[in-house]
Amino acid sequence: MDGDEKGQGAANDNAHPVSGADGSVEESRRAAGEHLERVVIDIARLIGRQMARADHAARVAANDNGDNRAGRDEPEAE
Repeated sequence: MDGDEKGQGAANDNAHPVSGADGSVEESRRAAGEHLERVVIDIARLIGRQMARADHAARVAANDNGDNRAGRDEPEAE
């Protein structure tokens, strides 16, 4: 029983895709594809920024031997 007796289709009925504002199924699919592409690019950009932050933090921590000797009268070893 798929609910057609009451005018309802199955919840997973993909046979009739939702149409766009102008009634074009192709237009709706294209718009959905563009939106999905934008979301994927945004997520990739955020992941890239987070990776760059982590890399920068690791480099700063690895290079913690800055000029600690400022203000001392001792000459630096050569």
